[in-house]
Amino acid sequence: MVTIIYNIVEGVFSVFFGITDETLALLGFGVDSFVEVLSGIGILHMILRMKRAGINDVASRDRFERQALRITGTAFYLLAGGLIVGSALNLITGAKPETTTVGIVISVLSILTMYVLMTWKMRIGKKLKSDAIMADANCTKTCFYLSFILLASSGLYELLEIGWLDVLGSLGVTWFAFSEGREAFEKARSNELSCSCH
Repeated sequence: MVTIIYNIVEGVFSVFFGITDETLALLGFGVDSFVEVLSGIGILHMILRMKRAGINDVASRDRFERQALRITGTAFYLLAGGLIVGSALNLITGAKPETTTVGIVISVLSILTMYVLMTWKMRIGKKLKSDAIMADANCTKTCFYLSFILLASSGLYELLEIGWLDVLGSLGVTWFAFSEGREAFEKARSNELSCSCH
């Protein structure tokens, strides 16, 4: 639940400043945060269902989880497609962000937050021997890595003011979004307990 709330707040700020400062990498990062909320809701539902049943391992996903994974996968694919188009347009027009300072701040906060959440979830998951909580921890780990991409592209742009650095950051987000989308559809077809993103 903490991860879902954090991703909503992070998404709102990232999308707002991504549009305001015209930084595609931050905008993509923000939209990715909203899609992660969908994934988080699916995992929360799975954890609650397993808790009600009093088991940690299940033979199959229920209809809600599979539908959540398909919706999440589609959203990630749409995000990847939109970022590719946006990156191409920015390269053609030579568009550059006004500033990427907010991207630096958000990525640093995200790295710190995701590290704490990831460590906490892994510790709890191992203690309770819960595959579902470990799956959620792996999802948080992906957000942790994605934050480093935003930090690198935002930091380098702020130093060098070369427009394609922001495009490069948005393509990094694109790669993660596409991978997460593919994983979501694979998980919807399988019974493996894992998050939709790696």
